[in-house]
Amino acid sequence: MVFQFLRQQAASAEVPEAKASATGPVVAHLSTGRVAWSARDTVSLSKTGFIGNPVAFRAVKLIAEAAAALPLVLQDARQRYETHPLMRLVQQPNAGQGRAELLEALYGQLLLSGDGYVEAVSGESGVPVELHVLRSDRMRLVPGRDGWPVAYEYSVGGRKHRFDVTGTVSPICHVKSFHPQDDHYGLSPMQAAAQALDVHNAASRWSKGLLDNAARPSGAIVYQSADGQGTMSRDQYERLVSEMETHHQGARNAGRPMLLEGGLDWKPMGFSPADMEFQKTKEAAAREIAVAFGVPPMLLGIPGEATFANYQEAHRAFYRLTVLPLATRVTARLGEWLSGHLGEALELGPDLDKVPALAAERDAQWARIAGANFLTAAEKRVLLGLPVLEADHG
Repeated sequence: MVFQFLRQQAASAEVPEAKASATGPVVAHLSTGRVAWSARDTVSLSKTGFIGNPVAFRAVKLIAEAAAALPLVLQDARQRYETHPLMRLVQQPNAGQGRAELLEALYGQLLLSGDGYVEAVSGESGVPVELHVLRSDRMRLVPGRDGWPVAYEYSVGGRKHRFDVTGTVSPICHVKSFHPQDDHYGLSPMQAAAQALDVHNAASRWSKGLLDNAARPSGAIVYQSADGQGTMSRDQYERLVSEMETHHQGARNAGRPMLLEGGLDWKPMGFSPADMEFQKTKEAAAREIAVAFGVPPMLLGIPGEATFANYQEAHRAFYRLTVLPLATRVTARLGEWLSGHLGEALELGPDLDKVPALAAERDAQWARIAGANFLTAAEKRVLLGLPVLEADHG
């Protein structure tokens, strides 16, 4: 009987296989387990934090779209390239996505899970012809005996695809955020904001429950029998509960008058100070979520934020402190990885001269460097992040 029970349990735990793409492996268990309030794995946080929370959703979208829209520049020690195979690959990574869509998906995965994965599909010559962003929750890193990665497993349904990374150039580019307690996976802003997300979602559910109750605080029905006793019979109690649920609860019954029979009296309960603080608690949680992602609360429409003097100042700080560091780090990693495939030493990064939010700072920097007469033209180009021209050496 024991063995039969175990066999039944194993059979019920089997997951039916489903068709998957060429990259197609199972669901990776990248969970950090359950902590105080809610699950902290990537799938759960994506559902409750991104899909189910407007503040985190807008923060991720704001960062990912802004970073993906930045113009890119490719250069080496000698020149900037207007056209190059690497730039053409980034501009047209695959048949279903353009540059902005690919990078937005990569930034989004990085913000939601702390990890971003890009697959290079190589042609007959071994040079990449397509780039694809893979879902972080489906990827699992396989460490070797020395702790360094030897492979990545991508899983969907019941199928796995293994990417060997022991060669000179890896088919997978793994971009991860800093994690002080994990050698292989990154720490996402979503994990850091998990408690604030729980508080914000709980406050939203409380508000919804209050609206369903006609936006009035609850009360108590007090029963006092003719003989002075306060105990109802079982039938009386069940009938009263049934009538309350049917005729007086829910939004559709809002405002309906209550008819009480003899011995019943309604005692409304006012809002407690804790109830009145719910909205402030929700706004404080929203600010914590915004801080975790590095988005000025003013840009998310969160009231009570006066850190920046105006919207333009907050917008400039958002680019300087959040968008540009993220885009610079990710594109540099992509450029280094793709350079290895092409066998060239190239640098890929955002073109700061074409970012409208930094126009004022750019003009001031150009004027300051142009007025430095003690610098040569080559030194000025280096300070501006430009390659040195051959003529400048003379």
